[in-house]
Amino acid sequence: MKILYAIQGTGNGHVSRAREIVPLLQQHGEVDLLISGTQVDVKLSQEIKYNFHGFSFVFGKKGGVDHYKTWKNMNLFQFRKDMNAIPLKDYNLILNDFEPISAWACRMQGVESVSLSHQASFKSKKVPRPKTVDWGKLILSRYAPTTHHIGFHFDRYDDFIYKPVIRSEIRQLQPTNLGHYTVYLPAIDDKALVNVLKQIPLVRWEVFSKHTKVAYADGNVFVEPIDNEKFNKSMASCEGVFTGGGFEGPAEALHLGKKLMVAPMRFQYEQQCNAYALKQFGLPVIWGSNHNWVPILKDFVTKPQEHQFDFPDETAAIIAHTVNTFAR
Repeated sequence: MKILYAIQGTGNGHVSRAREIVPLLQQHGEVDLLISGTQVDVKLSQEIKYNFHGFSFVFGKKGGVDHYKTWKNMNLFQFRKDMNAIPLKDYNLILNDFEPISAWACRMQGVESVSLSHQASFKSKKVPRPKTVDWGKLILSRYAPTTHHIGFHFDRYDDFIYKPVIRSEIRQLQPTNLGHYTVYLPAIDDKALVNVLKQIPLVRWEVFSKHTKVAYADGNVFVEPIDNEKFNKSMASCEGVFTGGGFEGPAEALHLGKKLMVAPMRFQYEQQCNAYALKQFGLPVIWGSNHNWVPILKDFVTKPQEHQFDFPDETAAIIAHTVNTFAR
């Protein structure tokens, strides 16, 4: 059996999940990997057969998507060329983690494909959403269309939705509490973050930033460039995690039993939905309309959180079910 696994390369969550899924897929057949996008810091150890430019949202430094850089980064001619470069008929199963080139190639050629992603969960009307009108809804539904859907979310909101895939390297960590707070907000400049976090002087903040290449300290705030191993160590030993409205990062923090607060990116509908779902569980959220973060941060570090999330390790069973159900 030949399997094509296409992965979105914007953000680290998709590739992080793929690191767990690829070895399981290889137990079922020969796996070719496709990745498109330009905003990922985590790497796969396996060979990438197709590496495309794709469409990536470019993170800004002020809490949202940089629309101009995102638009400038798009290349429709190359997108179409890459669509035609994939020999779709060679594969018995095409899996898609929110990757647009293979998704649209399948749609144009009438080939079945299976979304295996957090975004697939939004095919269910039962998934929590804020009651707002947002152009991001259209992007979420049309960005990477597939014929079948396997979704992941914080809870099993529907029969095709499963709990998050937690990486083995996270499951193997032994959580401790050294009292610091781990911060990852890729769409905010680290210097702007430092200016805010310094106003909460009673705790140590460990910030991991996409926007610096050197480590530095300013008072009680310690800033590091992105480093997967250092980040995991910091998160495993922290008291709490302050991060964006992505999916995998918050899920890993909750799996480790950490306090959690999220600040979803502005103009990013999926992150707004994730934050809204976490809000339903009673977790604190800093919305784009919150201009004074200091009182919210003080509450975060001084108040306990009472939550228990159970994310069982069922990835192997999900992959086996997916292969057995959809391979042709």
